[in-house]
Amino acid sequence: MTFALAQWLVTIFAAIALVHVYWALGGEWAAVAAVPQVPLEGGTQLRPAFKPRGWLTLLVAAALMVIALLVCLRVGWWLPQVHHQMLQWVISAIALLLFARAIGDSELMGFFKEIKGSRFARWDTWVYSPLCVVLGSGLLAVAWS
Repeated sequence: MTFALAQWLVTIFAAIALVHVYWALGGEWAAVAAVPQVPLEGGTQLRPAFKPRGWLTLLVAAALMVIALLVCLRVGWWLPQVHHQMLQWVISAIALLLFARAIGDSELMGFFKEIKGSRFARWDTWVYSPLCVVLGSGLLAVAWS
């Protein structure tokens, strides 16, 4: 079961990494739902809270691939299995970061965000934050199995 969970986690992290590479190279599909939006002053129109830079988006993609590689190391998929306790703690720390992402920053993202009227906010409530909880739980299960 742990091996199948690990395969699922690696696939999801790799897929999300590839989407980030696509965005970093200028792709626009689903980009409007990927960045938090804030209201313009005095109006109901929304604008992106920030403009992600290509190199930073590539850095996120690389981090996601590193997470996938750590899971592969933990279970021995494509790479030799590593039983070191430090790997358990690193994967657990990543899981905690995902849980923190799901809880959010109280304004733009997470279950307890204040700005809720944008496309990003809807996706965050129904997809991104729940996915962070599921991925974090999966990482904990792989780390401590």
